[in-house]
Amino acid sequence: MHNNGFIMEKSQIGIFISFALYLIGMLAIGWYFYSRTKNLSDYILGGRKLNAWVTSLSAQASDMSGWLLLGLPGYAYLSGVESLWLLIGLLIGTYINWKFIAKRLRIYTEIAGNSLTIPDYFENRFKTKSKTIRVFSALFILIFFLIYTSSGFVAGAKLFSTVFDLPYFTALLVGGIIIVSYTFLGGFQAVSWTDVYQGAIMFFAIIIVPVIAINNIGGIYVAIKKINESNPQLLNIFTTKEGNSITVLSIISLFGWGLGYFGQPHILARFMAIKSSEQLSKARKIAMIWVIFSLLSAVIIGMVGYIIVNPHLSNANSEKVFIVLVKDLVTPLFSGVLLAAILAAIMSTADSQLLVASSSLVEDIYKPFIRPKASQKELLWVSRGFVLFIALIAIIIGLNPNSSVLDLVAYAWAGFGATFGPVIFLSLYWKNITEKGALAGMLTGGVTILIWKQLTGGIFNLYEMVPGVIFATIVIIVVSKFTKVNNLKDVENEFKKIIG
Repeated sequence: MHNNGFIMEKSQIGIFISFALYLIGMLAIGWYFYSRTKNLSDYILGGRKLNAWVTSLSAQASDMSGWLLLGLPGYAYLSGVESLWLLIGLLIGTYINWKFIAKRLRIYTEIAGNSLTIPDYFENRFKTKSKTIRVFSALFILIFFLIYTSSGFVAGAKLFSTVFDLPYFTALLVGGIIIVSYTFLGGFQAVSWTDVYQGAIMFFAIIIVPVIAINNIGGIYVAIKKINESNPQLLNIFTTKEGNSITVLSIISLFGWGLGYFGQPHILARFMAIKSSEQLSKARKIAMIWVIFSLLSAVIIGMVGYIIVNPHLSNANSEKVFIVLVKDLVTPLFSGVLLAAILAAIMSTADSQLLVASSSLVEDIYKPFIRPKASQKELLWVSRGFVLFIALIAIIIGLNPNSSVLDLVAYAWAGFGATFGPVIFLSLYWKNITEKGALAGMLTGGVTILIWKQLTGGIFNLYEMVPGVIFATIVIIVVSKFTKVNNLKDVENEFKKIIG
């Protein structure tokens, strides 16, 4: 496509056709569930009807987002096998989340007043009539999801601008409109079922592209030899690309990504929505297979791309390595299918974030404070309105074309991990956690992230997730020791149910 944006080159027609077919399919799913969404519960959690396959693929697709095909390959492109520290942290965090959080959260959110959102769960879990913890958790969800959703829109803008030579702002708007459309229509069911197809497309693309790239080079041994000749430090897990030893702070920071899983509302919502807690074991196995192969392949793509892509990409442009490889190595029509995987990755997370954020605003602020007697139809349409509002703010945040997808994701991921992770974990395993302890920990975690991010040098180079989680956990325990549990007997009875 020429710079005027109106004439499409022959090589882009195949990509455009693939994109168009993919998007028509996503919109069809949104429209299908539009007619089947009758109330707020359907729109937020799909009536708790997801099966194991939908839950697992939807959780992992919404987890990984555009950074799986852009951010992580870009990081591996710049740092080599050093990125394996990050990969290991993510794998451990994923497993612990599925093994120790999923089942208890599914049971507890249902017995605790059929909680539809995380703030709703907090209020019911801590037996409080005060709206304080509900409001603060809803506000933190809005703050960090605005950043997180913006990362998806930025990823979409990079995709459309690179593939179709669109101006960055135009590409940003196109991606935003596409994501908002089916989320607005179908709600949770549409988001979850589109995630299934998106997760499948992502998995296919992330597996096939490194195979094509390595075959193009001449095999895996030739690839390793060329990487070693280009820069042997890329194959050393204990050194940086420049040959310096990796610091302990760097390793802890990369491992620290795994701490974030326990506090991600868009992932936790999948656990809450599965039809039965008994299906979670099967879902966990599916999810772990998906994530192991996907993360390893993403790292391989980045490293192989380093020796194929010429001239070398720098800084935030390194996140385009997957796109460049696909455009250079496969036919236009097939490249359209593979590049649609990036769109799938972006949409599968951004739609979840839009939905959870809008649902929280409706369920936790609009309904209790503005319109307590609002009808289900009104709440449904207000939730759809908030989807549009949040998307607009997220687009404004993403207006900078030099924005890094990985940096935006890291910030939001840390925000949720530190704000909600310790509270979620302890609320499911410690009956003596109090409302005041939970609120103090939530505020400590969230504020630590916001402040730590602004500081640089020395200990402040540590990923803000780590101090945020540590400080929040300490504060929760200390404050809970000196405050009273509301209705302890009811809490003890609930614990018997989630343990049994």
